[in-house]
Amino acid sequence: MANTYRVLDKVHLQDEEEFVDILEDKRHCSDLRFALRTFSPPPYKGAPACSSAELNQAVLESQYLRYVINEVAMGTGSSVEEVRDEACGIMREMSQNLQLRFIRLLGFVVRKVFKRIFSAIYVNMEGLQALQQATQECPVILMPNHRSYIDFLVVSYILFNYDIPMPVIASGISLAGMKIVGEMLRRSGAFFIRRAIGSDKLYWAVLSEYVRTIVRKGFAPLEFFVEGLRSRTLKSLPPKLGMMNMILEPFFKGEVYDVTLLPISISYDRVLEESLLAHELLGFPKPRESTAGLLKASRVLQENYGCMHVNFGRPLSVRQLCEGKINRCQYNLTPRDLPQKPNAEAQACGSWLAHMIVRLQEEGALTSPWSLMACVLLQVPTAALTEEGLLFHQLTERTLWLRKLALDFRAHLNWPEKVPDSDVMSSTVALHRSVVCRKAGRVYLTRNDELEQKHSMEEDMMRTAAALLMLASYRNQCLHVFVRPALLALAMSVTKSTRKDELLTCFCFLQEVFSNEFVFIPGQSAQDFEEACSLLHKCKAVHVGQWEVTDSDTEPEVLSFLQELLKPFIESYQVPFIICVAN
Repeated sequence: MANTYRVLDKVHLQDEEEFVDILEDKRHCSDLRFALRTFSPPPYKGAPACSSAELNQAVLESQYLRYVINEVAMGTGSSVEEVRDEACGIMREMSQNLQLRFIRLLGFVVRKVFKRIFSAIYVNMEGLQALQQATQECPVILMPNHRSYIDFLVVSYILFNYDIPMPVIASGISLAGMKIVGEMLRRSGAFFIRRAIGSDKLYWAVLSEYVRTIVRKGFAPLEFFVEGLRSRTLKSLPPKLGMMNMILEPFFKGEVYDVTLLPISISYDRVLEESLLAHELLGFPKPRESTAGLLKASRVLQENYGCMHVNFGRPLSVRQLCEGKINRCQYNLTPRDLPQKPNAEAQACGSWLAHMIVRLQEEGALTSPWSLMACVLLQVPTAALTEEGLLFHQLTERTLWLRKLALDFRAHLNWPEKVPDSDVMSSTVALHRSVVCRKAGRVYLTRNDELEQKHSMEEDMMRTAAALLMLASYRNQCLHVFVRPALLALAMSVTKSTRKDELLTCFCFLQEVFSNEFVFIPGQSAQDFEEACSLLHKCKAVHVGQWEVTDSDTEPEVLSFLQELLKPFIESYQVPFIICVAN
C-alpha cells in the first residue's frame, strides 16, 4: 500500500489533497522490471503520431523556414543551398531524438539514484490524472519551476511511471556537450538551445518553427522552464518570454484549437546543489557541465536529501484565459507562413500568462520546516550564531509561531503529521548538518572544523558566508508566502500613514522597486494590496477599515518580523546608492 501524505489545500483550507510516495512500493521491486514494464500512454487525438525524423523534416520543409532561408541568403550574399545546409546543421544540433529504449535506460538509472538519495518523492494523484486526460485532447505545455538539475529528470520519471506521454524538454546547449550523457538526454527527449542567440535570424527561425511544429502536431507534451535559468537563490525568477511567445503563436494564428498550460511545483527538503549554488553566489566560477564532473559529483549519492514534493497544477486552457485579452482576427491579415513579430497586445498577453504561471508555481509549492527555521535563524546576529549559538528551545518556539503565521497566510506546509514538533525540529537540523549543527542544546552555524584544522581568517569568513547564503536560499523558498503582507508592513513603516490610498501608492512603488526580486502579476497591484490587508487582518496584526489600515496591539511582532524579512533586500539596494553618493 503506497504511503500517502496530506497537506492542507492553499485555496480551500477545509479540503485536503492526497500526495502518494511513488518510491515506497518501488524500493521492494526490481529496478530492471520497472524499466522494462509495458509503457502504453493514451494517444493524442488531435493529429496522427509522427517520428522525430518526420518532425524535423516538417520543420525544414515548412514555408516559413523556406521564406527565412531565402531572406538570409539575399541579405548575406550566400546561396540558398548554403543557408539551407546551415539550417540543417542547426536542426541536427538542436533536435531531440526521443526513443523508448533510452527512456527505459534513463528510468533504470534515475530510479536507482532517487531511491538512494531521497526518503520519499510525493506526487499529487489528482493532478496526474488531470494531466493524463489533458494530453489526449490538445497540445500540453509542462511548466515546472527550476531549482535543481534533476527537475526535468523527476518529471519524466513520474510520467513514465504513470503511462503519460513522455515530454520533449527545452535544455541548455551545454548539456549536449557531455559525452554519452548528452546523447542519452537527447534520445530521452531533450532538445538543446544555445544560451546566446542574439540577432542570429536563421537560428531564431529554426528554433521557433521547431517549437511551433511540436505544438501544432501535438508531437509530445513540451516541457520548458519559464524562468529560463536555474534559480541560484531558490526563489522564483521573473519569467523569460521568448519560448512563451513561440508556444502561444499557433493558438493566436488558429493553427490549433487550444493549448493547455500545466504549472508544476517541485519542492525539495534539501537541494542537491546547495553548496555549489552558495559558492557561485560568492563569485566562484560555475563548473562546466561534463561527464567527468558528473562522475566526480557522485559523492552526493552518500547524502540524504530528505523528501521531494511534485505538485502537478490544474490544467489551464489558453483559449479560456485569453478570452477578451487579445483579438486573434488580426492574424488573418497576414499569411501564416510569413515571419510575424508578436505585437504589443500579444506580448502583454504572453507576459501576463508567464507571470501567472510563476505565481501558480509558488502557490503550489510546499513550505518545509527548514525554510521556516531559516527565516528565524537569519534574524539572529551572525556573531551569535557562530559563537554563542541559539537556544534550541527558542528556535523551536519561534519556528512554531512562524508556522502558525504561515498557515494564517494560507501557505502549503509539509510539516509531518502525528510527529512531535520537537522530533520534527531535531530531524530537520540533522538533515541540514551542512549548514547548522546542534551542540549542548544550542544551534550553531556549521564551520566545517570538526577535524580541528586551522584556517585563515579569510577561509573562516568564506565558510560563514557560504553557510549564511545557504540559509538565505532556503528562506527564499517561502518568501512568496510573506512578501505581500511584508510590503504592506514596510509601507506602513515608511509612510507613517494609516490612509489606504497613501499606503496603496507606497505599496505599488515598492512592488515596482522589487520587481526583479519577487514575481508580481502585471496589473494586479490593487488585488495584491487587498490580499495583504486581508491576511494581516486575519492574523490580527492590523485593523482594516473602509479608508484606513491601523496597527493592532494584539500581534505587534508580526509587523516587525515582516519588516525584518525584507531588510536584507532593502540594504542590498541601498549599498550602491551609498557608494555613488560617497564617490
